[in-house]
Amino acid sequence: MLKPIIWCIGSAAMLLAGAQSVSDKKDKNNPGPGSEWREYLGGPDRNHYSPLTQINKENVKNLKVAWTWSMPDSGQTQVNPIVVNGVLYGVTATVQAFALDAATGKQLWIFGDKSKNGSNTSRGLTYWEDGDDKRILHAMGAYLYALDARTGKIIESFGDNGRIDLHTGLPEIAKNKYMVSNTPGTIFEDLIIMPLRLSEDSDAAPGDLRAFNVRTGKLVWTFHTIPYPGEFGYETFPSDAYKNTYTGAANNWAGTAIDRKRGILYVPTGSAGYDFYGGKRKGANLFSNCLLALDARTGKRLWHYQTMHHDMWDRDLPAPPNLITITQNGPDGKPRKVDAVAQVSKQGYVFVFDRVTGKPLFPIKEVTAPQTALPGEHPWPTQPVPSKPAPFARQAYPLTDNDISVHAPDRDSLKIKFKTYKKALFAAPSKEGTVILPGFDGGAEWGGAAADPDEGIMYVNSNEMAWILTMKDTPKESELSSLSPGEKVYTAYCVTCHGPQRKGNAKSGYPSLIDIGARRDRPFVNQLLTTGKGMMPGFTMLTAVEKQALVAFLFGDEKVEAVSETPVSKKVYLPYQSTGYNKFLDANGLPAISPPWGTLNAINLNTGQFLWKIPFGEVESLKAKGVPTTGTENYGGPVVTASGLLFIAATKDGKFRVFDKKTGKLLWETQLPAAGFATPATYEANGKQYVVIACGGTKLGTKKGNQYVAFALE
Repeated sequence: MLKPIIWCIGSAAMLLAGAQSVSDKKDKNNPGPGSEWREYLGGPDRNHYSPLTQINKENVKNLKVAWTWSMPDSGQTQVNPIVVNGVLYGVTATVQAFALDAATGKQLWIFGDKSKNGSNTSRGLTYWEDGDDKRILHAMGAYLYALDARTGKIIESFGDNGRIDLHTGLPEIAKNKYMVSNTPGTIFEDLIIMPLRLSEDSDAAPGDLRAFNVRTGKLVWTFHTIPYPGEFGYETFPSDAYKNTYTGAANNWAGTAIDRKRGILYVPTGSAGYDFYGGKRKGANLFSNCLLALDARTGKRLWHYQTMHHDMWDRDLPAPPNLITITQNGPDGKPRKVDAVAQVSKQGYVFVFDRVTGKPLFPIKEVTAPQTALPGEHPWPTQPVPSKPAPFARQAYPLTDNDISVHAPDRDSLKIKFKTYKKALFAAPSKEGTVILPGFDGGAEWGGAAADPDEGIMYVNSNEMAWILTMKDTPKESELSSLSPGEKVYTAYCVTCHGPQRKGNAKSGYPSLIDIGARRDRPFVNQLLTTGKGMMPGFTMLTAVEKQALVAFLFGDEKVEAVSETPVSKKVYLPYQSTGYNKFLDANGLPAISPPWGTLNAINLNTGQFLWKIPFGEVESLKAKGVPTTGTENYGGPVVTASGLLFIAATKDGKFRVFDKKTGKLLWETQLPAAGFATPATYEANGKQYVVIACGGTKLGTKKGNQYVAFALE
């Protein structure tokens, strides 16, 4: 087996000595665990919270760049780095793991091969230790590696020479299906539970939840999110759904939260495939779109709540839940503390439950859902809507043509178009077009929410981008018969996003494939078909002949007579498919609905009431014309501190901002070298508090970057 490359600074001996000096020695000025950022999103509760107070409301204006570190690559970087024993661990744009001195940004080690994983993104790493055994668990593609945290070297006793295949434990039919893990795993004792990103079509692998032993890599337990015969929820799918021949997924890709004291794992899941047409998966479809509470040692279900029945809108739960304590009146009318779990959603809802029993802490209503749908579809008759808090993002159904943006140069034509779309609450996908607001990316997205864990206050940034979901008839095999083998494959797998003319949809983030040969070489495109990139999954189900034909078609030199007929028909036939992920935009490429287009929200979960809500982010072209803050699309979450601050980058405008968490008042901002589509981390090293953010840009058409930037007081 070819091992990934370990790039080192200086000799191996110097590297080891340097790493040990930082990793093994506690700094005498280090006040304790609160000075670190040991886990993804700050801790097992996923609250993005720090007790540090050195940076406060009075002195935050004095923040300056303390150090920067340039990645050996560049591009979108969604990483929330972790900091343990004075070492910062992160991931580069091409999924190379690295370690830096957290006080200086000096590189200690780097692991990986940028030539093989450039199409994936990662949100970070997982740390585990037992005495002198200190490990970094790092996912690249479908593999999980165990690295020595001090040196970055592979621990060969783990799995197969240092890595395990994350297909392990799946049924035989799924062994070669597309899979990557781009969110850090969750540790419980000697177990690691790994999130997985899978295809969202009918060819998706099953989203089984699995725990592996951190020391050996052995599979310990499995929970079937599409239940097997005799398991709870089996009757909510067709009887053969578990065989994975026409549906799959219901996976956890966003990560999990863990109550280690109680041994309870909280798992948000996504939709079952195919995302937008469920005619073959009739039923409520447990355990898709659920918040699951599992026994972390065994994987046994303790309770669940399904936030979307029979999903037809790609309403995955997008982020780990927050484990918080809130105050509510008990049966005797007296205030009582309740350990709660709060789950944000793409719909802009917050679902709040008793952490132990799963009882909703605010009533959740099952509202009637429209039953008009595409022939063969079976919408669920009701859908859950929390009574409190109110949605933190606008919903489509109250909008009228008066909500079309006054800043749109083509406002009149947009108003006419808007009237043709379906907008009812839970309106099914349609050929006319259905408004998805909040959009496919939320509402809340993978950045998730921050929380004051003992005060019960949640802070969540939200997108306000409307998308239009339009369905069309899937071409039948007879209609494909006149096409070349490569064009057949393109029509079956690529046309949804890149269009029949290969023009793409640049405004919605889908590039043109016309003249791709002038921009990329064949090996790159061929690899991309396997690994995927961004929102594009890898097409691991394609045969070598199909890939050859598709690449030849894209490069414009397909020799039809040299390629035999390809087995595109092996893809499960569904009568309808989406025309792609299309944002509802004006002629300038701005959102077609009125501002705000991004918001930042503070919600008191003790009462279910909002503390404040503000537009989040600026559009420079409108700002120059004197237009008040409109908000922008934003990706990456906030961090809150005990000193009353909220740190967040996330916005398309590329700024890093600090707000007063009590009022939402802007206290400080600076321009980053590239947009920070990531969640920051804050920690203390050598007696100084730092805040670090990954600045990779690239997403939303922003400039590409390659830096991690750390700020501290002068």
